[in-house]
Amino acid sequence: MSDAASSATPFDDVRDLAMRRIEPDEKDAERVREALLGMGREGDFGRLGEAAEWLARWQGRYPPRIENATLALFAGAHGISGDQVSLSSDDNTKAKVEDLRDGKAPLSAIATQVGANIRVFELAIEQPTADFTAEPAMTERECAATIAYGFEALEGNPDLLALGVIGAGIGTSAAAVACALYGGTADYWVRPGPMTPKDVSGARTEIVNAALRHHRGHLDEPLEALRCVGGRELAACVGAILAARIQSVPVVLDGFATTIAAGIVHAMNPDAVSHVLPGHVTRRPAHEAALERIGMNPLLSFEFNTGGGMGSAAAVGVLKTACAPFLGRQAG
Repeated sequence: MSDAASSATPFDDVRDLAMRRIEPDEKDAERVREALLGMGREGDFGRLGEAAEWLARWQGRYPPRIENATLALFAGAHGISGDQVSLSSDDNTKAKVEDLRDGKAPLSAIATQVGANIRVFELAIEQPTADFTAEPAMTERECAATIAYGFEALEGNPDLLALGVIGAGIGTSAAAVACALYGGTADYWVRPGPMTPKDVSGARTEIVNAALRHHRGHLDEPLEALRCVGGRELAACVGAILAARIQSVPVVLDGFATTIAAGIVHAMNPDAVSHVLPGHVTRRPAHEAALERIGMNPLLSFEFNTGGGMGSAAAVGVLKTACAPFLGRQAG
């Protein structure tokens, strides 16, 4: 076995994907810009015009259109979720998954309204990740395999991928990854929305601080940070984002956790998230701070308290509105 082969790690393929050069279609983006100028003055369509240009660029077609949107929801469990860090539980996660699969969840109605196909990916809810205050949340092999599993969100060849996560403890895990990626204090990144009790916020801060102490010296590399203090939901989102880029499928983010997943990809290669758009910003201050770190401007502000897929699903409807002025024009 060569030295190169013997030194390969499960993360090497992930890093290679992140660094792969992908050229978006500027020709069709320019056609959108020209069409907008033909319909009014520059800037008349605001963020809708920008969104239409982004869609054309990454779909590689004019007019931009959304005919096969997928809302991919990744559901998992965390070894720290029993430490009073969540307003939810693993049983709640299982119930949400069942409701979504039965079409009974409010999100199911929203997805139907905007014409998005819901796909729920259950990530071993019965087997939570390890307690990352005492050991890495995942082995490198498990983390890389979960990233690869996220590629399945692209099955069915969607022309738009909206992301969401479900899982007790995911916000605390995402806050720990944010500390690793961007520095700052645990309480800065834990900062919750207005409905979170102070004792829960305090417990989250303690958990993140304990994790940072335990893994000190091992969090400088983004995939290592994901492995040590992240979760399967984050890893699957990372995989979905990378696969979408390779297949030239635009991606819509949801709340804080999916933004941190994009932040992991951005930390490997800032160009690797140019196909990604934040659908909205929640009332969680850490969400807005994370968007600032990766230089992204949310499409909307619904003032939701959390993510869970509602924001990215609703954004699909807005993006369809952005396409509407072009659909009566001659397609190339």
